[in-house]
Amino acid sequence: MSQRETRPRICIIGLGLIGGSLGLAIRAAKAKDIEVVGYDREPTNEERARRLGAIDHGVRDLADGVSGASIVILATPIQAMREVLIEIAPLLPAGSIVTDVASTKTPVLRWAEEHLPAGVSFVGGHPMAGKETQGIANAEAGLFRDKVYCLCPATEATEASIGVVQSLVRLVGARSLFIDPQEHDQYVAAVSHLPLMLSVALFEMLCESTGWQEIALLAASGFRDTTRLASGDAQMSYDIAVTNREALLGWLDRYLAQLASLRQAIADADPQLLERFARIKLKRDTFIESPAGRPDIRAAGVPAEGELEQSLIALLAGRSAAERLTRNPREQRS
Repeated sequence: MSQRETRPRICIIGLGLIGGSLGLAIRAAKAKDIEVVGYDREPTNEERARRLGAIDHGVRDLADGVSGASIVILATPIQAMREVLIEIAPLLPAGSIVTDVASTKTPVLRWAEEHLPAGVSFVGGHPMAGKETQGIANAEAGLFRDKVYCLCPATEATEASIGVVQSLVRLVGARSLFIDPQEHDQYVAAVSHLPLMLSVALFEMLCESTGWQEIALLAASGFRDTTRLASGDAQMSYDIAVTNREALLGWLDRYLAQLASLRQAIADADPQLLERFARIKLKRDTFIESPAGRPDIRAAGVPAEGELEQSLIALLAGRSAAERLTRNPREQRS
């Protein structure tokens, strides 16, 4: 195997908060035998990512980054991923792996199935990490440390490719959780997408009221914490609303019913209201203080040194052998 083949390449498409943080986490793990290249439609993001140490170098042509990549990570806005998959499909080497970081999994898996060629494995991913400040300038190597990283492999994904992505998840310090894509979208709609919409609605209601100038003077940490998500990327919020519409509508309806119930209890001066507040406080305190009560998560912890490099090099060796056999069928019988 040549020197070029012994240095696997990871190509990150989209160098914002998540894409940049993945690059920084890979570099922080000192995976010295892996080349990390980055592509972003904004050339300044590539330069910033390189200066921060998130990538070894940037590429201005997707073909330059993708054609030699062992792993391609899609870190673009959700709705842009379909076009990216169409564009990179003819450029991907047989045996390569494509993964993503989108917070909605069902449509992305469908697009991958429709557009990626046979011989390329897609392993959907979603790190349960982030912050309201977006962009490469806010990327950090520790963003994924001890966070859940959802994995939704496509039906045709090989066991080897799934293992490689698991190794990548461990390398950046996260914990992999295998989950059905439809189940993922329902649950994430409840604990991530719904709070985003509530944050937007609350801030919108108050900032557009006639008394906002006076109200704002009284807005302290409780209001700031509750509306923090409204400061997130507008494109991401829109993509979430569009791509996970049905699940989000279902949880919005349930939340409205819960609010109606609480409103009625307040209007009626319900004597059980204090008990209700106390019961929910206890449940939330238990949730915060007792993570052991949460569902079991597969393989956590720090990977063995060189684990990802070794698995990628093995993957490349298998690809190289397959290519030789394809070029010379007689070798199959030797």
